[in-house]
Amino acid sequence: METTLVELFKHNLWANLRLLDACAMLAPEQLEAKIEGTYGRIQDTLVHLLAAEGHYVTLLTGVKPERPMRSSDAFPGIQSLHQHATTSGEALIKIAQEDPFEKILNVTYDGEEHDLRAVVPLVQAIHHANEHRTHVATILSQLGQEPPDISVWAYDDD
Repeated sequence: METTLVELFKHNLWANLRLLDACAMLAPEQLEAKIEGTYGRIQDTLVHLLAAEGHYVTLLTGVKPERPMRSSDAFPGIQSLHQHATTSGEALIKIAQEDPFEKILNVTYDGEEHDLRAVVPLVQAIHHANEHRTHVATILSQLGQEPPDISVWAYDDD
């Protein structure tokens, strides 16, 4: 079912891939750039963003990948991140198509079980990705690089 939520996740995937494509053009030392007020180095921010997306997918589906990406993982290269972005992005689109608004997840946090509305990690996935894509775009600007236009307007024109 195509809904606004599905479209949000299609944009999310498109924006992640577009940002990764822009970062693929950077020199290794540029991928290590960071500025105050952002998550950290470009490469660490990208790993963190995609590790979190994978975590949201696991939380929402209950299916843990054989080798989940973690924020603390070493930078695996843009091509590997592109694959992770595609996998998690497509999974989030599929979850959104199933319209899990009424679904309640049972999660363990700090050793205690909690009920969590499925919509919470879905909304968090969008918010989190926007925040960290903005961090990377800010660092790119400070490097004198033109960040890609990942706005919804550009997405609609694409």
